[in-house]
Amino acid sequence: MSVSIVLSFLAGVSAFLFLRANQWGPKRQEYLFKPLTTILILLIALLAPVPENALYKWAIVIGLAFSLAGDIFLLLPRNRFIFGLVAFLIAHIFFTLAFTTEGFYLSLLALIPFAIFGGLVIGLLWPVLGKLRLPASLYALVLMIMGWQAAGYWITIGSQSSILAFVGAVLFIISDSIMIFHRFRSPHRYARLTYMTLYYLALWLIAMSVVVY
Repeated sequence: MSVSIVLSFLAGVSAFLFLRANQWGPKRQEYLFKPLTTILILLIALLAPVPENALYKWAIVIGLAFSLAGDIFLLLPRNRFIFGLVAFLIAHIFFTLAFTTEGFYLSLLALIPFAIFGGLVIGLLWPVLGKLRLPASLYALVLMIMGWQAAGYWITIGSQSSILAFVGAVLFIISDSIMIFHRFRSPHRYARLTYMTLYYLALWLIAMSVVVY
């Protein structure tokens, strides 16, 4: 647990330095602290003891690794948005795999809020997405399934790990929603500060779900 505490502290410092650089500069520090924060969070899960359900840990680790790849793609000079989208989509598939290691949750009642939210977001963005309509819709579908299965994992297991995973999944959904609205519909000065803060909290909670599994 002490290793995770140290890494959590370092990740918090790195996230703060990234967010400061993003808002007030120098911009070059973003290239260091954005991936460094994700690497430190990845290490929390990677260095955690292997739980009885080893698949849970490794699915989360791989998901975090693809999140790191997504961060890097979005940092590249030409901002490879579609490559970043694919990397995060794969990350969500692995997170979903982790949340379903105890079985796929089939409750339609738990699906309803995610389906409504995802449909509302895509519906509002549809006129401005252009050629990204199909990939954005696919991404939203995978993201909502991830949230649904995180909810199912929490409802079924009810452990501390499942609570952290569920809250992390919900924060990821909120973060991505703010990000895509900022990018395509309603830019706001502090939007990136908000969605990146939520993003790092989401990753940290999901990584910590391995530690306390």
